[in-house]
Amino acid sequence: MEKSEITTKLQTAIAEEILNLPQKKIDPNEPLISSGLVDSFSLVDLAILVEDTFNVRLDDTELNSDVFDSLSRLADIIASRM
Repeated sequence: MEKSEITTKLQTAIAEEILNLPQKKIDPNEPLISSGLVDSFSLVDLAILVEDTFNVRLDDTELNSDVFDSLSRLADIIASRM
């Protein structure tokens, strides 16, 4: 799966399942956590979504804004583990 496909899947899933805003378009470089778009409570939901959707394992130490702060960064991590 290419990074662009991963990013598109992430955009849709986060908008629908995490934010409950299906029409929301998230820019691949838009800050998710540092902007407050995704809060700390939703971070665990986001990790579960990533693991279930892409069948990859994320370490608990990765649940932070350094790893999860943009779709682009998250897609890079997912792609490297697939």
